[in-house]
Amino acid sequence: MDLRKLKKLIDLTQESGISELEITEGEEKVRIVNKHPANVSADMHAPVYIPAPPAQPAATPALAAADGTESLLPELPPGHILKSPMVGTFYRATAPGAEPMTDIGKSVKEGDHLCIIEAMKLMNEIEADAAGTIKAILVENGQPVEFGQPLFVIG
Repeated sequence: MDLRKLKKLIDLTQESGISELEITEGEEKVRIVNKHPANVSADMHAPVYIPAPPAQPAATPALAAADGTESLLPELPPGHILKSPMVGTFYRATAPGAEPMTDIGKSVKEGDHLCIIEAMKLMNEIEADAAGTIKAILVENGQPVEFGQPLFVIG
């Protein structure tokens, strides 16, 4: 590649604000890295991920609330709500066909493993963050869960 082409490519990267350019012609390869792009503002921010609100199952009927409005949440027994710490797939057992890790009415203490959430092919054991008795299991086995979605009620 001749020097005129290289000079033109360097000028183009500086003018356009491109931070990196790589070109291959035959067996020749050129990579231009512009550490100080001309058109980049100093106050630019990285994109921020804002999680979606927890998804409600489609089969949940609307219930009338005390103030006459409709509520999409089913009536939950009183107690501590354990929420999902991540997005993934909820599993009650360690393997298909195995006994569930916990059931309604079972006593648990803080740190006991209650379920598994699979996220990006990693199996994450979810622990109880409060001691008590499992009052309700709010998610079906194999169902996708969102960050912050209620999983269990511990009373």
